[in-house]
Amino acid sequence: MYYVYLLASIADETEYYLGYTSDLKRRLKEHNNDFGCKTTKNKQWDLFYYEAYPSKEFALKREKQLKKNRGSKRALYNRLNIR
Repeated sequence: MYYVYLLASIADETEYYLGYTSDLKRRLKEHNNDFGCKTTKNKQWDLFYYEAYPSKEFALKREKQLKKNRGSKRALYNRLNIR
């Protein structure tokens, strides 16, 4: 199983990070231990939302859709009541 996930910054209620992984627990731990990526370094995160997909291909396609298509990201944020 693969996951597209949305992390919420603990310190800043308006900051979110979107990614994909095959292991949510491990990936969240990596983000919070500065082994994540440049944009999440030195920040603490909570898992806010995730979607499960049967293959890496589907998860990666969804992640790209959300990152590159403002309408898709806006629709997700509206559904989650994020401003």
